[in-house]
Amino acid sequence: MIATAERLARIKPSPTIAVTNLAKELKAQGRDVIGLGAGEPDFDTPDHIKDAAIKAIRDGDTKYTAVDGTPALKEAISRKFARENGLTYEPSQITVGTGGKQVLYNALMATLDPGDEVVIPAPYWVSYPDMVLLAGGEPVFVTAPEQTGFKLRPEDLEAAIGPKTKWVILNSPNNPSGAAYTQAELEAICDVLKRHAHVAVMTDDMYEHLVYDDFTFTTPAQVAPELYDRTLTVNGVSKAYAMTGWRIGYAGGPASLIKAIAKIQSQSTSNPSSVSQAAAVAALDGPTDFLAARNATFKERRDLVADALDATPGLRCRRPEGAFYVYPSCAGVIGKRTPDGQVLETSEDVARSLLEREGVAVVHGSAFGLDPCFRISYATSTDLLEDACGRIERFCSELD
Repeated sequence: MIATAERLARIKPSPTIAVTNLAKELKAQGRDVIGLGAGEPDFDTPDHIKDAAIKAIRDGDTKYTAVDGTPALKEAISRKFARENGLTYEPSQITVGTGGKQVLYNALMATLDPGDEVVIPAPYWVSYPDMVLLAGGEPVFVTAPEQTGFKLRPEDLEAAIGPKTKWVILNSPNNPSGAAYTQAELEAICDVLKRHAHVAVMTDDMYEHLVYDDFTFTTPAQVAPELYDRTLTVNGVSKAYAMTGWRIGYAGGPASLIKAIAKIQSQSTSNPSSVSQAAAVAALDGPTDFLAARNATFKERRDLVADALDATPGLRCRRPEGAFYVYPSCAGVIGKRTPDGQVLETSEDVARSLLEREGVAVVHGSAFGLDPCFRISYATSTDLLEDACGRIERFCSELD
């Protein structure tokens, strides 16, 4: 038997992937299951992006590339940052990885020493804390409560920063809550960061284009140019372009950090798929008219789900600004009993019982660091969402 490394004891498998896999297993067994756990658009990758990939294959663009991205993709990313965010990043300031997750992980591996702290607002994407722990750092959680729209308050950020703080991770629009910072709210956060020159800012802008109700997206290096030299602006093509399986993420930041990230990547995965990189060039440089129609559909689904859950006994659901998640509070059902006598003591109990009794798969709030809540992805068909909301309402109504 081969013993595993002690560092693995510090982390846990991804709860969102676990829920998705369990839903698939139950479906394979013949159960009627609606999976609302996956953070993946149900739309297809646009045809012009597929065509670019097919052309790359036929042209023989199937060899190794530069470790951290082809010149063509880095130039497309540079144009994207300038066009959409007002940010100037030269190719030497850009890295490309196998998904946004790898870019985040590489940055942490390249910068954290044992004992370094990373401030993470909660609720947070499930992978942030475990990546910090794997890199030898210590996550410091700061509650972004429901009362503030799940947004970090400047005074709470100020209190969390200490002499060992290396990074603050900001994710807007947020996974799991869908909360997005207005420019004024982001400027207030950045004002705190300006006072702490030893703290770097890691932004996760993956849901940048998935915003609703005339919300205007901004990012820290854009609203606070003083932070430009200590900000890593992370993004990717997965969500907006429905390219989750293509695995392309990217970031712009200080050239010295980008070089360090490339060093890590050179000894792990090396370059991302050459074909996926060609497709990403087409995504970033190509038409984006499809986004408005898809966002209109997502907005309709958001409203449907938020309204239905908010009207369900024991639940409370705010209407988020972006992404494709809602994060309802289930505080009103904690302590209640199911018809078969089970007492729901935690959000995990709620999620498990909901799956067992009604066949609806959601992700419990403890996975995201803020309870008692659960996350629903509304990136699925309207019919399934209506069915799922009806099942959730029935589940809650039957509790004693």
